[in-house]
Amino acid sequence: MVNGLGQRLQKQRILRNLSQKEVSSSIGVSASVISNYESGERTPSTEILIALAHLYHCSTDYLLGIDKIENSKQLDVSMLNDKQYQLLQSFLLSLQE
Repeated sequence: MVNGLGQRLQKQRILRNLSQKEVSSSIGVSASVISNYESGERTPSTEILIALAHLYHCSTDYLLGIDKIENSKQLDVSMLNDKQYQLLQSFLLSLQE
C-alpha cells in the first residue's frame, strides 16, 4: 500500500459527506472494498484510483502523496474551450509579474 493513501482517500470521502456505500456505488465496487482501501489492506487499481480522483475532484498525484496540494487549491478548467483556457492562462501569468 502507498503510504498514506488510505488516509487521504478517507479524508476526501468525509470532506464530501459521502458514505463508503455511496462511493462504492459511484465507482462500481463493494463498500467493503472501499473500507479495505481506506484501512490500507488493499491498493486500488489504476482505473479505480482514477475514478476515485475524479469523484473526489483531486489529482491521482495528491491521492498517492506525490503532490501535496489538495483539490481545494486546484482549478477545474475542463469546461473551458481552448480560447477561454488561453485567456485564463494569460491572466494568471499577468498576476505573477
